[in-house]
Amino acid sequence: MLHARRAVDVVFDEANLVSCAGLVPVMGLAEQVDLAGLVGARVRPDLSTGSNPGGKAAAVVAGMAAGADSIDDLDVLRHGGMATLFAGVYAPSTLGSFLRFFTWGHALQVEAAARDLLTALAVRAPLLPDAARQAYVDVDSLLRRVYGHAKQGAGFGHAKVGGYSVRLRGLSPLVATISTAAAAPVIAATRLRGGNAGSARGAASLVRQAIATARACGATGRVLVRADSAFGSGPVATACRKAGANFSLTLQSNPKLRAAIAGIDEQAWTPVRYPGAVFDEDTGCWISEAEVAETVYTAFETTRHKVTARLVVRRVKERNPAPEGQEALFPLWRYHTFLTDTTESTVDADLTHRGHAVVEQVFADLIDGPLAHLPSGRFAANAAWLSLAAMSHNLLRAAGCLTSPRYATARAATIRRQLITIPARLAHRARRLILHLPAHWPWQQPWQTLFDRVHAPPATA
Repeated sequence: MLHARRAVDVVFDEANLVSCAGLVPVMGLAEQVDLAGLVGARVRPDLSTGSNPGGKAAAVVAGMAAGADSIDDLDVLRHGGMATLFAGVYAPSTLGSFLRFFTWGHALQVEAAARDLLTALAVRAPLLPDAARQAYVDVDSLLRRVYGHAKQGAGFGHAKVGGYSVRLRGLSPLVATISTAAAAPVIAATRLRGGNAGSARGAASLVRQAIATARACGATGRVLVRADSAFGSGPVATACRKAGANFSLTLQSNPKLRAAIAGIDEQAWTPVRYPGAVFDEDTGCWISEAEVAETVYTAFETTRHKVTARLVVRRVKERNPAPEGQEALFPLWRYHTFLTDTTESTVDADLTHRGHAVVEQVFADLIDGPLAHLPSGRFAANAAWLSLAAMSHNLLRAAGCLTSPRYATARAATIRRQLITIPARLAHRARRLILHLPAHWPWQQPWQTLFDRVHAPPATA
């Protein structure tokens, strides 16, 4: 129990305390891969952005890693002994001005720097094990709701809330991730669009960038691009083929597609049972069994993106449509189709395509962290904020990979709570800075492992 009220006094006067000592190894890792230098090499400073864009971008990423989800929250870097630990501690007003004066060209430069950072992190940490054999690039978009009429680019777009399709005012980030069978996804490319943008706007160019980034990160083998029906288009398929990647794209229903499904022989259907139940948005229930079959299909044949590939069809039996107590006269099915040029079996191709849902884990991490808000009224500033959020996500993922296999796939919130936001008292001894951390910290060993791997002494000759 607490001591009696009269026995407790509170004074905010300790200048040698910090609340997020985990930033020491995390930003040490950022320094090793030269985050500030990568941004500085891409973003051309001028009178509008001010000096030292790399240092300011690193400060924003550090604030995001510590839990900041708005420009004002970046003040988390200015307390206690943070100025002793880090040289580039800026006021939120300085960082806000830095972002607000960005142009769209500056935002694209930050996007490029984020891709450079991921490539450098993949060299420093085991981010993508087994990527030399098989890597997956997943593309998807989301709608981040904003309020008020002052947000540049805000518009009404479609979103699902509680299983219902609604129209909300917001901005629409487009995100591409890279993952392997043994690795959690990292963000390969980002693009911010207006809230009323179609999901596929800019998807083909983003796919090209993501595939190039995957190759630079060590994905020298097969690369498979997966996407839902919003991205099942000719330009995306063509972008995959020109970049030397396979595709697995959900197709929207149309009369020609339904005729192709009807032409599949009844004996060709193969039962498939998923390792875990799958949530079906159409019925609002979980399913664990389905049937799959395939046929050859020519898609986009009236365009210059005409492609002939395998059409894999998954069908799920409807709930009994007959009145209660009666059996249905014949089964009713719902069909889900995707086009792929892989060589996997029908069942394996279906299971692999299902793995596209892994991109939702990245969205959950971003929404639970720096993308809880798009904090500026200026579109280019929010675009840069999105790219910096991707940098923060990838930096935390790399730190987790250096810590242990458990943290390599942990949620960003878990890494932040257990490895970042740990209090420490600063002390000086023999010209060395010492961090006194809490005794009996539950996650002492993982934190020490991360610190040792980042701050390991140089190897002897």
